[in-house]
Amino acid sequence: MQEFEPKIITFLCNWCTYGAADLAGVSRFQYPANMRIIRLPCSGRVSPKMILAAFRNGADGVWISGCHPGDCHYITGNYYARRKFTLLKELLEHTGLEPGRIQFSWISSAEGVKFADVARTVIAEVKALGPASKGMSKALPMSQEVA
Repeated sequence: MQEFEPKIITFLCNWCTYGAADLAGVSRFQYPANMRIIRLPCSGRVSPKMILAAFRNGADGVWISGCHPGDCHYITGNYYARRKFTLLKELLEHTGLEPGRIQFSWISSAEGVKFADVARTVIAEVKALGPASKGMSKALPMSQEVA
């Protein structure tokens, strides 16, 4: 039997964390390759519907990462993101989703080493939780559309 490898959907801010991912790759810092990166203009553009869709479509974890507070290219986008995902994470925990399945971080474009470290940590935490399908049917019904 094969060892479980989680599928992680990663939403990255174009101006900071995506640059850190690029720096990590160019610098050959090692991190697992089971992340699917979605590049966005700002972490504040990630909607809860996108996160729910990721889980409904088979993701085992979601990682959102943006600029450090006060350094957002769009001034307050990362503050909006932090507020939205604190509430969403609490709501999903209430429905039975394990807290470690949604991760949020601040990484600047010059922090390639930090990007690789956080990527390894996120993947290890989700891997320890096992496949998300075990508890997802109760948390996110497949037949209902999220508004």
